[in-house]
Amino acid sequence: MNSFNNVFSQPAAWESPVYRQTVLIVLLVIFVGAAINFIFKKKSHYFMIAWASIKSWLILAPLMFGLMGMVAPVPTIFLTLLAIYGAKVYFQILGMFHQTAFVWICYTGIIGLGIFSQMNNLTIYNEMPMFVLALSCLVPLFLKDYRNMIQYISITLLGFIFLGWSFMHLALIMNFEGGVYQVMYLIILTEFCDNTNLAISRYFKGPKIISEINSKRTWISTSISIFITIALAWAMRHLLPNSSEKFWLASGLIASFGGVVGDMVMNVVRRDAGVKIVSGFILGRGDFLQRMDRLIFVAPIYYFVMLGLS
Repeated sequence: MNSFNNVFSQPAAWESPVYRQTVLIVLLVIFVGAAINFIFKKKSHYFMIAWASIKSWLILAPLMFGLMGMVAPVPTIFLTLLAIYGAKVYFQILGMFHQTAFVWICYTGIIGLGIFSQMNNLTIYNEMPMFVLALSCLVPLFLKDYRNMIQYISITLLGFIFLGWSFMHLALIMNFEGGVYQVMYLIILTEFCDNTNLAISRYFKGPKIISEINSKRTWISTSISIFITIALAWAMRHLLPNSSEKFWLASGLIASFGGVVGDMVMNVVRRDAGVKIVSGFILGRGDFLQRMDRLIFVAPIYYFVMLGLS
């Protein structure tokens, strides 16, 4: 009960000048970058692509940092809604959105993750995949139908683990000391690494990492983007409760490598389903799932590594 009360008694991040300064710097970088790409988008194909990527963040970034800086449980509610929307896109990609029973079981499980992450109840949080599996297995019995049910159950559980259980580790990270800064840190690093990788790959050609799955990521662009991301992790290490080398270096490596793996794994899902993009993400390049897929491995790995380092 004490840990529950402590979570809800934490002050809003907006009360901290460090949070306000960090948000101001990040938003300033985004808006300056957007202005440059907007001015030159007609002169170069690369600027046009970069503009398509960055303009959605002109809307999302202020909204995200605004809500994440509010008092609990607003940040957790926000992350829960993001996870639910990501699951919605996932089911649309796999052509399973019409299977409402499975979709709502996944949504309900994600809401449960939001509740128990806010309560910092790790026992029930980690049992939620079993609850989702159990409920999914009951659906064929209620519908009195066996056709494609193994496939539906498997897709539901996979979506819940990736876009629910894994992604919602961000909410568990929020319970750390200075958790909101660490979540912001991870989001900035993963997004920076991905966009840097794509930008560099247009100038530095070479062998692809796995050309059958992703035709854009090369070994050269990925290596350079990881190096630059680790440098950014060092530059922003003040957002971590401990700015010693092992913390910022681990964070940079996790955000870099985990982000690449998450993007690759969801590319497998898209290619297997034969669907590249469901709908535009507010404005710009890709859909919403392409923004959050990098965090499905980064969030849980970061969470457990930080527990080990603390």
